[in-house]
Amino acid sequence: MCAYTPGLKIVRDTIIMKERILPVSGEVLVEEGESVSYDTIVARTFIPSDVFSVPLSLILGIDPSELSKAMLKKKGDPVEKGELIAISKVFFGLFKTEYRAEESGTIELISDVSGQLFIRKPLIPVNLTSFISGKINKVFPRKGVVVKTRGALIQGIFGIGGERHGELMTIAGRDDVITPDYIDEGLKGKIIFGGSLITYEALKKSMECGVNGIVTGGVKKRDFDRILGQEIGVAITGNEDINTTCIVTEGCSKMKMAEHTYNVLKSLNGKIASINGATQIRAGVIRPEIIVPEKEEDVTNIELSKEGKEFTGIMDIGSRIRIIRRPYFGLIGHTVKMPIELMTIETESKVRVVEIQLNDGRLVTVPWANLELLEE
Repeated sequence: MCAYTPGLKIVRDTIIMKERILPVSGEVLVEEGESVSYDTIVARTFIPSDVFSVPLSLILGIDPSELSKAMLKKKGDPVEKGELIAISKVFFGLFKTEYRAEESGTIELISDVSGQLFIRKPLIPVNLTSFISGKINKVFPRKGVVVKTRGALIQGIFGIGGERHGELMTIAGRDDVITPDYIDEGLKGKIIFGGSLITYEALKKSMECGVNGIVTGGVKKRDFDRILGQEIGVAITGNEDINTTCIVTEGCSKMKMAEHTYNVLKSLNGKIASINGATQIRAGVIRPEIIVPEKEEDVTNIELSKEGKEFTGIMDIGSRIRIIRRPYFGLIGHTVKMPIELMTIETESKVRVVEIQLNDGRLVTVPWANLELLEE
């Protein structure tokens, strides 16, 4: 008995289509068929910012019902920081109190009930870049575009950090443990790869040296937690406030980078790559990825181990798999049994399961939905 199971995409030459969509409607700046670079701004918009309130009637020493009369500006008017926007006069005009705007923005509301003045800070500009070099394949008016390119696509199992770019550079072999000795100032702006594990100290030094991205076989979860200053979940990532994007290709422990993955990356050494650590494990799976667009002449006559071998996505007895959910998240093994009968799991649901022998020798039973197939 066998079954289809999705796996990671590790391909040296493929067509890549990337949607680039604004968070809110705006303006598309490119046309269909136009060539773009990874840093080309393809669309832009403005999103609302925060509103802050001022107890203005209290500051002016007047009743809230008199606030509108004291205002020199009305609702909807723009104001500049330091601009005089309200004056109160008491004792027949002998004394007056002024209020100047503490921030630039737009008057949102003047309340004659609470005496509060509400000012919305200036709109926040959002410039959407292409992320990858290629051509505009499709335009969605006021929304965004689809960018099409040809090149290499390498997906990882887990990542942190957002979109970045840099020159790919090999710094270690597949089985090496990356320590601080591997990292120096010369790697600033690079996307480095290799190794079966990168230590916490090396991660920290990479960020201090301005490394743009790291691609490695494994990282211990507790080291990610220490870097971020909090426990990291496995639901969705990519918005972490860090300056180095990190992608794990094998799992959350010491795991030698797969030969095919390493060979593909090594063949791209010195080329400019786009990297994104965003990961979503649950419904609507999102994989962290490295994309390296290339010219057609650069991807002909490519010779890599296992290149061209068909990856069917069919899981059978003996198939090499990775577990993608807790409590065995990131562990690798092979299938030993695939029972037809449904099994009741902890949630009391009845699901199809697979018996797995992990690389450390343990036998575990895991729902099919928690597995992905690896290339041999």
